[in-house]
Amino acid sequence: MTKLRSMMAKASVFSMAILKTCHGFYVPGVRPYEFEQGEEVPMKVNSLTSIHTQLPKDYYRLPFCRPTGGPKMASENLGEFLTGNKIQNSPYSINMLREVYCQVLCQVTLTKLEAHTLATHIKYGYHNNWIIDNLPGASVGLSGSGQQQTHYAGGFPIGFITKDTKDVYVYNHVNIMLEYHNPDGKDGHRVVGFAVEPMSIAHEYSGGYEWDGESSEGFTKPLSTCKANEHMNLDSKGTYYSFQKVEPEQSIIYTYDVTWKYSETAWASRWDVYLSEDHMVPAQVHWYSITNSILVVLFLSLLVVSILVRSLRRDIAGYNAMEALTDEEKEEELDESGWKLVHADVFRPPSNYPMAFCIMVGSGAQIGLCAFFTICCAAVGFLSPARRGSLMTATLIFYMLCGCLAGYVSSRLYKSFRGRQWQMCTLATATAFPGLCFMIFIFFNTILAFFRSTASVPFLDLIILAAMWGCISTPLVFMGSYRGYKRESISFPTVTSMIAREVPEPTPVMKPMVAISMAGMVPFAAAYVELFFIMTSLWMDQFYYVFGFTLIVYLILIVTCAEVTVLLCYYQLCAENHRWWWFSFFASGSTAMYMFLYSFFWFGSLEASKMLITYMLYFGYMFLICTAMFLVTGSVGALTSLWFIRKIFGTIKVD
Repeated sequence: MTKLRSMMAKASVFSMAILKTCHGFYVPGVRPYEFEQGEEVPMKVNSLTSIHTQLPKDYYRLPFCRPTGGPKMASENLGEFLTGNKIQNSPYSINMLREVYCQVLCQVTLTKLEAHTLATHIKYGYHNNWIIDNLPGASVGLSGSGQQQTHYAGGFPIGFITKDTKDVYVYNHVNIMLEYHNPDGKDGHRVVGFAVEPMSIAHEYSGGYEWDGESSEGFTKPLSTCKANEHMNLDSKGTYYSFQKVEPEQSIIYTYDVTWKYSETAWASRWDVYLSEDHMVPAQVHWYSITNSILVVLFLSLLVVSILVRSLRRDIAGYNAMEALTDEEKEEELDESGWKLVHADVFRPPSNYPMAFCIMVGSGAQIGLCAFFTICCAAVGFLSPARRGSLMTATLIFYMLCGCLAGYVSSRLYKSFRGRQWQMCTLATATAFPGLCFMIFIFFNTILAFFRSTASVPFLDLIILAAMWGCISTPLVFMGSYRGYKRESISFPTVTSMIAREVPEPTPVMKPMVAISMAGMVPFAAAYVELFFIMTSLWMDQFYYVFGFTLIVYLILIVTCAEVTVLLCYYQLCAENHRWWWFSFFASGSTAMYMFLYSFFWFGSLEASKMLITYMLYFGYMFLICTAMFLVTGSVGALTSLWFIRKIFGTIKVD
């Protein structure tokens, strides 16, 4: 006991020594930072984005003002690189509670190439994405009716095009509007609001002064288009200045205002207006989605209970009563019919590609559990949009860790099929779906590199992804497979005959392809409303935060797939079709087919550019997402059907 206490004391001293050498650090958005009056408030710029091209671009690729010493990258995590973020410092000088009036930032004289590049990006609808204290800049502008409106997601446009003359203009002046809050018991000030009001102004110096863009005199000379000690206002547009046109050899003077306003919004709730888009989408819409999904599940559950359970009770009672009769009495009874006739074939391994079946079910189980853990973490707030890239990073981590489940499920199924190439099955489970994703990702990454898009992941991060796949995920799959092969084989309640029973010709309604094509409609109907918001967030640079609703819809989707597949498998067995393995997988997986068809319909909302790469990116990544959904829903249907068929055949007596 004395020795144990001595060891614990030494460990405590050692731990304190380590902690003594550690230094704390501040991650923006994780804990509040109090700025002193006059302290610099750094503003950063992120990649330029456009929903019409889906190609994020480097901010400093366009002829904008550059910081002294050149742009410097901010530290980013793997998830930020994968999602196309490229955060850099900016030349804007902002200090806490210091008002700025029409401050000259720089002057840029456009070359022919720069004018063409800038005009092209404006035509494609590119937006600036600025960040202050981890808050993205909201966009302030005038609606068609002349009323001021604010959008909190997607940044603000870099320019505009007139509808009549098709002339291109750039927003070269911004009103940076900041809100601060003084917390109780603290001396400093916290930033709780950030919005940008862009304006296009053809600036001119008073007295006909012409600036070369380099001398310090140009930063202090008054502009005839600005009023002294007065902030620029959109309401005064067109009264005493014209718009800044984008043309070759045109000199553009960039200016900015900074305004500070006190707000009662606490630092902890400053993201609320971003996530709710100022209540643009009422919560009732999501509740409608949940209610719709729950009603679908309730209706389907009642259908399963009323048809399936009642029919099964009658069938099981009749089959067991038949077994109690003597041979003479059995001959007098009618011939057996229904699902009992296939008892000697129902657990026969799939005749076509049994290994592929095991691989797909194992991969689907891995993706499904990964999605569940990710949504749960997001629902409780661990994966907030304030932590950029956290959702992507968490998805990768959970997917790797769930590799052991993929190996376990595929090995258990493959062993029950009496497969002998277990090494090949395990290796394919570890490489099939991740390999498909990695190849498509590398293909798109190469194309994006030619377009000089920030969505192109650096080579080092590709090496990290490959290492995560080869050094963590694959060994975990083999570990789960080892555990699965060490377990006893799945026991079946009936003995499989040597010769397979011939499947009778089904009626047109009972044909497997008809059932498969119709099965996915019900699960898709239960989730399509929430799917619309997820697609909007994914492709339109909108914030998505209602992961609690997503978790409910996800569980409803799984339950619906399971119920539909069990019901259809029962009818297939009643039609004496014992080939249910692939049928159960495709019937439930057909939900992904409807999801992919819906993506074609939803694509019109993007108003996509005519660039081929935009179509390739959208439909390529939607194909990957729908493939993952196909594996998840298919594995749910297959595993649920296996459980159901083992149960019903375990309740009857057979010879």
